[in-house]
Amino acid sequence: METAIKTTWNVDTAHSEIAFKVKHMMISTVTGHFEDFSASVETDNDNFTNGKFNFSARIESINTKNSDRDAHLKSDDFFNAESYPEMTFISKSFDGSTMVGDLTIRDVTKEIELDVDFNGVAVDPYGQTKAGFEITGVINRKDFNLTWGAVTEAGSVVVADKVKLVIDLQFIKA
Repeated sequence: METAIKTTWNVDTAHSEIAFKVKHMMISTVTGHFEDFSASVETDNDNFTNGKFNFSARIESINTKNSDRDAHLKSDDFFNAESYPEMTFISKSFDGSTMVGDLTIRDVTKEIELDVDFNGVAVDPYGQTKAGFEITGVINRKDFNLTWGAVTEAGSVVVADKVKLVIDLQFIKA
């Protein structure tokens, strides 16, 4: 039996971004980012199918360009950064366009499905081999105990339940 050689790829944070988008009062969209994150992939082929993707983000690094909102998101109303300092994702399968894996936020782990555009592999001017991915998905925040809510006088929901994930990752071959 032949054993495939595994290759490890580590995220290039200078060329990667972890973002989310949420409707505010159902009339506008707020975008946030996690500034402190890590990710890696272990694969035995050039197209990354069935690669093992791992990701973690520090909740304290959340940035929505509003310090009051960021503080609220870090509180127990949402992420509870003090008790749950990280969110994680571990893939279970990747067929080249769909990734399935376990997302853990707070004390809840749920299987989610993500759409993936694998943009290919290239060698940069410094001789490093890199691979690029655009990953999108939608989760319901309440599934992860991010349950805070309020309604305006007119009846609009202040924060939507649906959260869009917009993830751009570039990996460097180790």
